Amino acid sequence: MSTTGSTAFNLDMNDLIEEAFERCGTELRSGYDFRTARRSLNLLTIEWANRGINLWTVEQGQILMNTGQAIYPLPVDTIDLLDTVVRTNNGAGNNQIDINISRISESTYITIPNKNATGRPIQVFINRQSGNLATIPQTTLAAAITTTDQTTITLTNASNLPTQGFVNIGSETIGYQNIVGNQILNAWRGQNGTTAATHSNGADVYNNQLPCINVWPTPNPPGTQYTFVYYRMKRYRDWE
Repeated sequence: MSTTGSTAFNLDMNDLIEEAFERCGTELRSGYDFRTARRSLNLLTIEWANRGINLWTVEQGQILMNTGQAIYPLPVDTIDLLDTVVRTNNGAGNNQIDINISRISESTYITIPNKNATGRPIQVFINRQSGNLATIPQTTLAAAITTTDQTTITLTNASNLPTQGFVNIGSETIGYQNIVGNQILNAWRGQNGTTAATHSNGADVYNNQLPCINVWPTPNPPGTQYTFVYYRMKRYRDWE
């Protein structure tokens, strides 16, 4: 028996379900059979994820760190980070150096007295949020903002937002470290691959539960660039 000479064989979901029914000595006859089989496949992948780390769900990523920015978003399908380092002189030949950064818990991070201290980050708190973007607005802008309004954003009511995290206004994601009264302070515009934009007074503001990291101290590169380098475990893709 000859072979194709390739290694591209990969059943799509329809073929997988049809094969499973045939192995059971029956046939796929209705759309309901298809829906129940798809549900079973999604339950199976969740079970695989619960059993431990699968290397096909692990990938490397990196985040360029900005002076004074303590919170950074992770890809929305991130489950957890496995290994992390802070890299200096990213890609600059033999001058590139990877330095260990210690993982700390939420309870340890919250007890750090001065979270705005600057220097080379040596600790990281990994905030494993759901990745859900709110479907209804939590508040609105009390004043228009432009692309150059970088750090302070005034809201009509901030009581329904967490004191630290991310919000979406239009297509822009904005990270922030503090809320005082109805003002977002220490805001970082254009996060999660978006771009800073102009937003009018009264624009809707949505809470975005992005998984993220909090680093300490906040970066203050002394003539060099800090890069957070990680291996992450990501979610399985859903079967459609």
